[in-house]
Amino acid sequence: MLIYRQKWNQNVSPETEILLSPLGCLPLQLGYLNRFRLLKTQIMTTSVRFEKIPTHIYADASEASVKVAQSIAALIRSRQAEGQPAVLGLATGSTPTRVYAELVRMHQEEGLSFKNVVTFNLDEYYPMEPTSLQSYVRFMKEHLFDHVDIDPANIHIPDGQVSEEEVHAYCQAYESKIMDMGGLDIQLLGIGRTGHIGFNEPGSTINSPTRLIALDSVTRIDAASDFFGEENVPTRAITMGVGSIFQAKKIFLMAWGEGKAPIIKRAIEGEVSDQVPASFLQEHRNVETILDTAAAAELTRIKTPWLVQHVDWNDDMIKRAVVWLCRTVEKPVLKLTREDYIEHGMASLVQAKGSIYHLNIEIFNRLQHTITGWPGGKPNADDSQRPERANPHHKRVVIFSPHPDDDVISMGGTFLRLVEQGHDVHVAYQTSGNIAVFDDDALRFVDFAYDLSEILGDSDEHHDLYANVQEFLANKAPGQVDSPDVQKIKGLIRRGEARAASRYVGLRDDQIHFQDLPFYETGEVRKNPLGQADIDITKALLKQVKPHQIYAAGDLSDPHGTHRVCLAAVFEAVKQLRAEGEEWVKDCWVWLYRGAWQEWGVEDIEMAVPISPDELLKKRRAIFKHQSQKDRPLFPGHDSREFWQRAEARNRELARTYDSLGLAEYEAMEAFVRWKG
Repeated sequence: MLIYRQKWNQNVSPETEILLSPLGCLPLQLGYLNRFRLLKTQIMTTSVRFEKIPTHIYADASEASVKVAQSIAALIRSRQAEGQPAVLGLATGSTPTRVYAELVRMHQEEGLSFKNVVTFNLDEYYPMEPTSLQSYVRFMKEHLFDHVDIDPANIHIPDGQVSEEEVHAYCQAYESKIMDMGGLDIQLLGIGRTGHIGFNEPGSTINSPTRLIALDSVTRIDAASDFFGEENVPTRAITMGVGSIFQAKKIFLMAWGEGKAPIIKRAIEGEVSDQVPASFLQEHRNVETILDTAAAAELTRIKTPWLVQHVDWNDDMIKRAVVWLCRTVEKPVLKLTREDYIEHGMASLVQAKGSIYHLNIEIFNRLQHTITGWPGGKPNADDSQRPERANPHHKRVVIFSPHPDDDVISMGGTFLRLVEQGHDVHVAYQTSGNIAVFDDDALRFVDFAYDLSEILGDSDEHHDLYANVQEFLANKAPGQVDSPDVQKIKGLIRRGEARAASRYVGLRDDQIHFQDLPFYETGEVRKNPLGQADIDITKALLKQVKPHQIYAAGDLSDPHGTHRVCLAAVFEAVKQLRAEGEEWVKDCWVWLYRGAWQEWGVEDIEMAVPISPDELLKKRRAIFKHQSQKDRPLFPGHDSREFWQRAEARNRELARTYDSLGLAEYEAMEAFVRWKG
C-alpha cells in the first residue's frame, strides 16, 4: 500500500492521509477527478458531506479577512526568502476590503514588504477611465496600493480605455503576462448574486479566457449604487475568464452577509453548472471558501445540521428543527407525527424527547409566546411568558433608523403601537440619506426656495444658490459626486420627509433626532469606516434619553453597507456605556428589526407584533411621507417593487407563516430578535 498525501478540493485538510493501492494512486492533474471524488466522499466527515469545496466559517468578516491576509503575507514572506516574486490575483468590491486593510496594517506595523509582489486584477468596467470614481484602478489605489511599498510597474489592472479593435489582443497579452510570471500563486475571489466570479456571468464556460463580456442585468442592478443609478452602469467589462482563474495555484472564494447565503449554497453544494460559474471551482485542486456565519446560513450543516451529524438538541435547535419540519411536510406544529420526525432525519430527537405529542405542544407554546400586541410590555400582566417586561409601563424608547425611512418601512406598525400605548418614543435618524435623492428633486426644492425668497423679499442669496445648483446639475457627469450645496439640499429633503413621517406617527419635534453620523457624509456610495465620533454621537443621545428599549436595524443584507455600520455604532455605544457604569443600561433591552431586504426566520423570532388592516394602511401612509423615495427609489436594489410594497408583502408573508404553523391568523406581522451582547 502507498500513502498518498494531497490537498483535496473537497472538504479534506492537507494533513489527511489516504491509503491507496498502487493502481488507485492516480495524479489529480491527469484528470481522474471522478476517481478522486469517490475516494474523498468515503473519507469526508459527516457534517460537511454536502459541501464540494473546503469551507471555513468564521464569526464575522473581519476575523475571516485576517485569516486570508495572513495566508497572503505568509506567501509573500516565503517568496522573499527564496528571492522570488509573489504573484497575486486581486479582486475588488466590498468583499476583499478588510483583507487589504489587514495587509496595509501588517505593512505599516509589522514591516511586511510588497517589493517582491506582482499583482493582476480580475476585471474592470468597460469603458472606464482610471481616474473615475468607480474605476477599479482608483479602488485598488485607495484600499491597498497607495499604502504599501509595491512597485507600480508590478501592478496590472485591465485597461478600461483600450480601443474596441484592440481589446481581444489586449486580453491575450494580459494572460500572457500572467503566464510569464509563472501563473498566479493566490487568487482572491468574491461572488455575485448571479454566481459570477470576476465578471464571468452565467453562461461562461469553464475554459473561458480573459475577454470583453456583457454584464448581466442583475449585476448591473447590484452595481447601481456605485454609479448613482442603473442607467450609469457600463454594460460591459473586461474580465479574467474562468479558465484564467483556474490557472491559479491557490484560490480563496470569500463571501460575507446573508445576501450571499443562497448563491453560496448553490456554488458549494449544488451541481457544477455554467448557470452558477462559481460552481466550477468544485473542479479546482486547491480552493477554499471563506465565509462569515451569515453567508454560511444556508449550508446544510448550518441550516439543518441534524441531517448530517449528531446534534445537541437544545431548546433553540429543537425549535429550528420543528419549524423546518412543518414547512417541509406542510403541516402545522400540532399535526406533526412520529413518522414525520423519523422520515426527516430526526429520529434522535424522537428518542430524546419521547412523546411527540408533548414536544409539539412545547414548540407550539414557544411560538405562541413570541406574539404580542404590546411591544413595550403589557401593564399589570404576568410577563413570564411574554417577550417584553410589564414594568415600567411607560417606557422610554429609542428607534434607530439608518436611513431616514427605515423606521417606518421596517417597523412602522410597531412604531405606531408604541406611541399609541403611551411610551416616550424617540427616533434617531443615523444618516442623512442624501445620496438617495434624484437630481431633479433637488432642483425642484431649490426652485421652491428661490420663489419663496422672492415672496419674502430676500432673494439675492437664494438666487446665487439657485444659479450654482442649476449650473452644477446641468453639467454633472454620470456618477459624479454632488457638490456640497447639492448634498446639503438633498439631506434637507430627506430630513423634511422623515420629520413629516414621525409627526404623522405621533411624535413631537423634540422626540425626533437627526444624527448625521460622520462616517456617512462622504458624498459617495463608499463610506468611511465606523469611528469613535459616530459612537460618541450615539452615546450622547442614549445618555440623554436613558431608554428602557432600543430598536435598531439588524438588516445586514443592506447592499450599501450603511445598516451594518449603523448597527455597529449602536452595539459599541451600548458596550461603552455599560463599561462606563451607566446604571440605566442594565435595564435596557435592544431589539433588532430587519429592513426592506429580508425578514427574520420564524425560528429566530423572539417578538412578533401583529398589525391590523387599519394599522397596515397607516404604516403605508407614513412610508408615503418619504416622497423622494416614492414610485422609483434611486437605489432600489435587486427588488424592483417600491419599499411600501416590499414591506407589506413581507409583513403579510410572516403572518401567513405563523398561520401555517397553526397559530392565530393575522393580517400582517413585524418581527424582532433581542440582542443579548
